[in-house]
Amino acid sequence: MRGLLPRSLIGQMALLIGAALLVAQLANFALVLNERQKLSLAQNQGPAVSRYAGTAADLVQAPREFRPAVLEDASRRGASFRIEPASAVAADGIREPRVEARLADSLASAGVRAVEVRAAFGPARGRGGRALLLSAHLTPGEWLNGRLVTPAPDPWLAFRLGAATLFLYLVVLGATLFLAARIVRPLRDLAGAAESFGGRASPPVVEPRGPGDLRRAIEAFNAMNARVAALLDEKDRMLGAIGHDLRTPLASLRLRAEAVEEGETRDRIIAITEEMTAMLEDILVLARSGRLREPPRRVDVAALAGTVADEFSELGASVTFASEGRAVASIRADLLRRALRNLVDNAVKYGGSTEVRVRAGEREMVRIEVADRGPGLPPAQLARAAEPFYRAEESRSRSTGGAGLGLAIAHAVAESHGGSLILANREGGGLVATLTLPGDSHSNSTSE
Repeated sequence: MRGLLPRSLIGQMALLIGAALLVAQLANFALVLNERQKLSLAQNQGPAVSRYAGTAADLVQAPREFRPAVLEDASRRGASFRIEPASAVAADGIREPRVEARLADSLASAGVRAVEVRAAFGPARGRGGRALLLSAHLTPGEWLNGRLVTPAPDPWLAFRLGAATLFLYLVVLGATLFLAARIVRPLRDLAGAAESFGGRASPPVVEPRGPGDLRRAIEAFNAMNARVAALLDEKDRMLGAIGHDLRTPLASLRLRAEAVEEGETRDRIIAITEEMTAMLEDILVLARSGRLREPPRRVDVAALAGTVADEFSELGASVTFASEGRAVASIRADLLRRALRNLVDNAVKYGGSTEVRVRAGEREMVRIEVADRGPGLPPAQLARAAEPFYRAEESRSRSTGGAGLGLAIAHAVAESHGGSLILANREGGGLVATLTLPGDSHSNSTSE
């Protein structure tokens, strides 16, 4: 059942309200049409039945020799009455039970006893009406047959009622959908603002509109966004101060360690100091990756990735690079370079060799793939591999992979550009990290 409902709020409201209103209007149409038909029947046939009952009463009360005069006097103005040995309405023909019941009541009210009554519609003579045949068995061998012209039923009655019902249905449904749209549009703005605000820049401000309750909700959302942005700015300032305060003693510790006589203790102190400095730098990059003030620039991502691959190759690492052509995107070059270095460094450490490929993906996206032939990761660890400080190998030594911030930084950088980082095991062994970025559709081209 849920699969049949529209996914949007206004679609569900339109479907449910429209269906409920349609059922209500159809029921109302049927009731009104039935009542109008009964009223029309009473107005058209009532006078004819009363006239017939009055003629029958006069005929019964008049002496037999005056009956022809009574029938002749009544047979005027579209009516004809006769005394005949048989009924003008066939017993097995198409009869009108409701008219017969009305006729029996009218005859009884006029004091006329009838053994049997019959009623049917016959062919009309002329235009502007139809003939109502009424017949009553008054005495043995005598039937009073009357032929009375009645107005024809309104052929447009159902059409007019249907048109009025449809008009009312459309007016009510239109007003309901208008109100629903006034509610849904601000909700869409709220959802879009919440999705677009990743803490990277100034928070989006949604214009308050719609009903009063919704306006207050939008104003509260804008105020909350402003508070979140202020907290993030405060966090950046705090991290900057912490970084500055920690770099100074670490640099002093490094200088003092170098003054110590050469030996295992000196090397160990220097290694620990370098590890702490690198870890501090990783933490600061990760914390600030979403709020960097550096404006994005249009850069050839393929050339940038090729430069990173060449850097590792010059250091003796087995890194190959391939590109399908230029892939231009609006990026923060320094931040993306740091993310690519982390990905390639991880691949070299765990896989021994690395393949870097840049391609223009579907939907105007740029894909950077960093693949290795290492042991890969169990499926349960793939989802957590990009979490800060998570490592499949529990050691925090940089010689075995560092503090577990490399993939977290790459993931944060991808999200700060509106992209994503996806890790997957390769067929035949190994891991592939795919960093996806929004590309520039006007600049991407494929080399020949």
